[in-house]
Amino acid sequence: MTKQKVQGNQVDPYTRCTHYHSTVDIIAIKFYCCNEYYACYYCHQELANHTTSKWPKNQWNERAILCGNCHHELTIHDYMNASACPQCESSFNEKCIHHFHLYFDT
Repeated sequence: MTKQKVQGNQVDPYTRCTHYHSTVDIIAIKFYCCNEYYACYYCHQELANHTTSKWPKNQWNERAILCGNCHHELTIHDYMNASACPQCESSFNEKCIHHFHLYFDT
């Protein structure tokens, strides 16, 4: 498996950044607008030279979520219905559901 490059501010090997850095903040999201992985929405806002666009519902089967622990890529749909990585079973931050509207056309 090829390790994906994750953009962001002070991104660690688990895809955590200066904005989100708890032990469960281990996902990166591929942004629809640029097809690049970022550690979080705020990193994209700070570093990208374009406006953000959200993933449309008809593309939620795209692999756009990266587990920072094992680097397995999940589809958006699978991520939205998981509390942990299906590959390595590392827990995801359950509070991320409150940010879905920033990334996905909900």
